Amino acid sequence: MSGRVVVVGAGHAAGTFAALLRQAGYDGELVLVGAERHLPYQRPPLSKTFLAEPATQWLREAPFYVENSITVRLHETITLIDRVAHTVETSLGQVLTYDALVLATGARPRMLDVPGCDLPGVLSLRTIEDAAALRDGLAGAAGLAVVGGGYVGLEVAAVARSGGVPVTVLEREDRVLARVASPALSGILAAHHRGRGTDVRTGADVVAFEGDADGVRRIRLADGEAVDAGTVVVGVGAIPCDELASRSGLLCRGGVVVDGAARTSDDAIWALGDVTVRPRHGGGEPMRFESIPSATEQARQAVASIMGKPSVEPEVPWFWSDQFDLKLKIAGVVAAPYDTVLRGEPATGSFALFHHHGGRLVAVEAANANADFMAGRRLLASNRPVDADRLGDPTVPLRELALA
Repeated sequence: MSGRVVVVGAGHAAGTFAALLRQAGYDGELVLVGAERHLPYQRPPLSKTFLAEPATQWLREAPFYVENSITVRLHETITLIDRVAHTVETSLGQVLTYDALVLATGARPRMLDVPGCDLPGVLSLRTIEDAAALRDGLAGAAGLAVVGGGYVGLEVAAVARSGGVPVTVLEREDRVLARVASPALSGILAAHHRGRGTDVRTGADVVAFEGDADGVRRIRLADGEAVDAGTVVVGVGAIPCDELASRSGLLCRGGVVVDGAARTSDDAIWALGDVTVRPRHGGGEPMRFESIPSATEQARQAVASIMGKPSVEPEVPWFWSDQFDLKLKIAGVVAAPYDTVLRGEPATGSFALFHHHGGRLVAVEAANANADFMAGRRLLASNRPVDADRLGDPTVPLRELALA
């Protein structure tokens, strides 16, 4: 196939797509247009290694793009899509034609719209520069406050606390990970963080950041309490960068809506990664999956669709998180109603939570239990009935259950 494929974005999803498209035999022009100054890089390490000074983990080294004739236009954006003419206009005023257009614009951190939100030292974490600012801010700070008890916030808290930094986590809901994890996992992780000296507070509603021109000094809560903080990381979710798609008339519902081939409502436009609202494995309402496995799967779907190859079978959604000594892996969607079976013992640091409903598994949350996690993924993929009592019996090999 020849022509020109233009990719809007130069993050993980975009870089993965470009590499896979070349591997699939595409011999036309391939152009990535990215707002950042960097080639595509790994974002997950940012929240796990920011206290160190590691080399940036590039998705591919610079020579790869030259050797594979991939044009990467950095520090540039697409400002306009003409769907009739099949052209895009860049922030430099240049017009590019396309045969296929791929939107991989990602998401941006949601910030709290409260007084003092723009004070120095009130940070988010999404880019290489954000990670450097956080590391520098903690160098002389008395402590760190993390606003938001989601996965990224808890990862940041774990790294900082492991480095000897006093840490306070402020979560507005009545438990950490309230939107994405089971109550059982929330309780286990909160206890794990508290056991390592982190002050985890739930039901803590932030109404203002207070300080001066030199930086943030404290956080004011709705009940009037003030929490001292020399550096603050706000991790209260992400907003899909779907403005360009919306302006162009593509179907958007809290993100760009795509089908199982990663195709948008325009047959010549695909979308990948955090900006998308995509179908769920096994059915259910489409949703956003902010994970590397999801972005990689969509890249494979788009490549197959563009190249006219057989469609890619949908995978069970999954992601991972590292917190202290816990290597967490989660598969499926933790959404009520469900019952929970515990396998293993949280006190040992190795366990799995199997969530089931109607005789079938709906999700698995595992810590330092990779075999249980993989067996859970196979059970989810097969959608076979499960025996809840046997799931929780450590003497019953889960591999046998998954294959039975």
